[in-house]
Amino acid sequence: MRDDSAAAVDGRADRAVAEARAQRLLVIDFGSQYTQLIARRVREVGVYCEIHPFDVPEGFVAEFAPRGIILSGGPETVTEGSTPRIPDQVFAAGVPVLGICYGMHAMAAQLGGAVEASSHREFGHAEIEAEPGDALFDGLTDGGRLPVWMSHGDKVTAVPPGFAVTARTGSAPVAAMADPARRLFGVQFHPEVTHTSRGTDLVRRFARGICGCAGSWTPGHIAEEAIAAVRAQVGNDRVVLGLSGGVDSSVAAALLSRAIGDRLTCVFVDNGLLRLNEREEVEAAFASGGNALNLDLHTVDAAEEFLAALAGQDEPETKRKTIGATFIDVFQRTAERLPDVRWLGQGTIYPDVIESAASKYGKAHVIKSHHNVGGLPERMRLSLVEPLRDLFKDEVRQVGMALGLPRELVYRHPFPGPGLAVRVLGEVRREYLGVLRRADAIFLEELRRADWYDRVSQAFAVYLPVASVGVVGDARRYEHVIALRAVETTDFMTARWAELPYELVGRVSSRIMNEIAGVSRVVYDVSSKPPATIEWE
Repeated sequence: MRDDSAAAVDGRADRAVAEARAQRLLVIDFGSQYTQLIARRVREVGVYCEIHPFDVPEGFVAEFAPRGIILSGGPETVTEGSTPRIPDQVFAAGVPVLGICYGMHAMAAQLGGAVEASSHREFGHAEIEAEPGDALFDGLTDGGRLPVWMSHGDKVTAVPPGFAVTARTGSAPVAAMADPARRLFGVQFHPEVTHTSRGTDLVRRFARGICGCAGSWTPGHIAEEAIAAVRAQVGNDRVVLGLSGGVDSSVAAALLSRAIGDRLTCVFVDNGLLRLNEREEVEAAFASGGNALNLDLHTVDAAEEFLAALAGQDEPETKRKTIGATFIDVFQRTAERLPDVRWLGQGTIYPDVIESAASKYGKAHVIKSHHNVGGLPERMRLSLVEPLRDLFKDEVRQVGMALGLPRELVYRHPFPGPGLAVRVLGEVRREYLGVLRRADAIFLEELRRADWYDRVSQAFAVYLPVASVGVVGDARRYEHVIALRAVETTDFMTARWAELPYELVGRVSSRIMNEIAGVSRVVYDVSSKPPATIEWE
């Protein structure tokens, strides 16, 4: 039995976590590509928040009880009658509200101002001139000027009663507006993107200064809350978790292990689509007796089953669905042999949840399916426990470090759920996978050797089944192509290609073509996201 002092410490921790969660903001989503960035910026300044669609049911805002509300941008225009509007319950809540771009337009239109289509659309860098003494901008500008990122086609031409213009640009007479008495604010630009100077400071000013949140949402609090939530949800039951060795599943395993100890069983499925030596690395890092977590790890060799299921398939979404269905079959057979398991653990994170959800208006486009969201629990007849469901990727990494996981594991580059199957374009063949594994390993090895691995956010090789002529000695070689991809990003929603040194790219190319017989040419991908995606499929 623990002593009274330990119980008191736990009690204080529980109260701190509850207070951090209670001081929360609500982000109302109007369909902006940047909505997740808004939430991430709020979390980065130590304030918990959640994203919910604009068409929340009546009474939701009052029940959620936010300290403040942020209205996102969106692709629509308030100059048309059928586009989304701000629910009346937002203004009835009596808390500070910040409208961003479309959110500002909707606020202006609904409170008695005027919005018109602009003859000069602004997309990209701009500079606002802010009025002195404004609650949002005071102390953040340089002589009243602030570089920002614009993305709009409409403009506010008249502010509502009670509002004043607080910033302008040459083409936007109302770049920001405020009603200090009602604590209502609007900005035409996007403070959530890195291109806006002092954007995070502006978010901090709103969340902590105007809304009065203490900024106590920290990695330690997040981990404590997640562990307590798992214990409350699972009780004395047993949990099975599919462990891939990636960041999300590894941190989920650590949290579950801390919460329920040896009542967690982890299953690692070798699907034949892994990177070079990945199975051995996962077993060394997590197998019982070889790590601090001391996990009960079961490895299942299912490579032949996955490759047989993928035979003849070349369409990306079909490959993803085939891999997902095969994984369910393999995992289910394994889980059914484990005694008394009632819960399925998953490393689902908040972006998976957001991108798989939709408002009743159905505005979101499915770019690619998320393997962690939907379908699995019903087939397995297990209840679902997702300790990371409310967290962004950067928060997951912070929690992993707080739990004592090795940095090289926590900051490992992301790896897609379908594995190398989406990095072999078209049909997946055993010989293609073998070539790709070796090429990818060479690329990552040289990045680490040149101290570039941690300077890029994600790097990998792609197998292109496109024949290219090459020459080896005096012999003609007609083999396939390897593409190298390295990107820099903070959120994986947008990314730019990494400007690796020429000599590094050249060294990687030389090694791949000299050491791997099935490659005639190496190319480097210089596409940014958008318009490209990070993965090729």
